[in-house]
Amino acid sequence: MNGTAPPAARGGALLVVGDVVTDVVARHRGSLAVGTDTAAVIRTVPGGAGANVACWAAHCGAAEVRLLGRVGRDAADRHERELARCGVRPRLVVDEEAPTGTVICLVDEGAAAERTFLTDSGASLRLDPGDWSDALLDGVARLHLSGYLLFSARSRALLTVALEAARARGVPVSLDPASAGFLVELGVGRFLTLVEGVDVLLPSRDEACLLTGLPDPADAAAKLSRHVPLVVAKQGADGALVARSGAVRARVPAVPAVPRDTTGAGDAFTGAFLAALLGGARPEDAAAQGCRAGALAVERVGGRPPVRG
Repeated sequence: MNGTAPPAARGGALLVVGDVVTDVVARHRGSLAVGTDTAAVIRTVPGGAGANVACWAAHCGAAEVRLLGRVGRDAADRHERELARCGVRPRLVVDEEAPTGTVICLVDEGAAAERTFLTDSGASLRLDPGDWSDALLDGVARLHLSGYLLFSARSRALLTVALEAARARGVPVSLDPASAGFLVELGVGRFLTLVEGVDVLLPSRDEACLLTGLPDPADAAAKLSRHVPLVVAKQGADGALVARSGAVRARVPAVPAVPRDTTGAGDAFTGAFLAALLGGARPEDAAAQGCRAGALAVERVGGRPPVRG
């Protein structure tokens, strides 16, 4: 973001519902040596797609950001402190039976800094309707749902309750599909049924193509925008596509960056996009803000923004 955040949102909070996990980031160079050692630089950092989006939204100027998530007793205090440091108001449900989710992020330090995830969702996908209260929407101008909520029966039930509550209050809802791998297990038809009523869909290129069966991301974004009013397809180094009413309306270029770790780049885009949208920006301009945040994210290790001060 060139060291500055966009103007604060005009009014109303952003509520994010999603995953809060611990990321173990292992940066290595070249192929993994199977059956022996591979030298790596390893760091443990806070993560989770939902939590990352919330932190980037706060970093990029959203006036108030709230987060509902579920963590284990083992790391609850740490995650609450880290979220607060990023300017997020956390509401973390402490799970007495499951540990905090953990993701091992294997990052190849080659030119693309591509990452592979090993995911133990732990408590994060144990959010359920009992963790929800309609009062969470008091003063909320937009609800964002992490797509990881779709990947367990309990959190799917919560997603449905939250979406219905938002629709009853006229609160617009966005969703990021989160994982092409998990989408395959869930099924495309089931996904599209579950997200009925969502106003903004923010898939990656792979997710958009998977959800439509089309090889070209522009065609995929256009087709998805017949199901969801606004589709913003994130394309990494190729920028973003903005689609409405069955057609791509804008192609937003990426911001040049030298990648160190692509973990959380899509979350950074989503957080910045939502902050700009809340501030009154047009979707095309909000997508440009998202590309700036994504460029900043890939030059850092981990999925969170720098903490000011």
